[in-house]
Amino acid sequence: MPTIKIYPHPEYCPQGAEISAPAGTSICEALLDNDINIEHACEMSCACTTCHVIVRAGLDSLNEAEEGEEDLLDRAWGLEPQSRLSCQTILAQENVTIEIPKYTINHAKENH
Repeated sequence: MPTIKIYPHPEYCPQGAEISAPAGTSICEALLDNDINIEHACEMSCACTTCHVIVRAGLDSLNEAEEGEEDLLDRAWGLEPQSRLSCQTILAQENVTIEIPKYTINHAKENH
């Protein structure tokens, strides 16, 4: 079972975290299942950028971003070449390391 190492984030996991999730699980689902309550305003339907993450290691093991995800990422705060929407990023067999950006463009944050 692959692991996801999460860099410290002041709101979601101040100490950082390392979690496991089955291959075939999205990074967003894995985070939520492990009580790391990343924003996901569109309920993981690939219609916003609130679940934006930056994949710091293991990017090549993940599924390719589709055109809809790439179009949305153009609007994400802090976009980097390794940026992905965690709701669209599916784990394979390799471990990954991610960073959750400090900000999102979500103006109406809700508790999920």
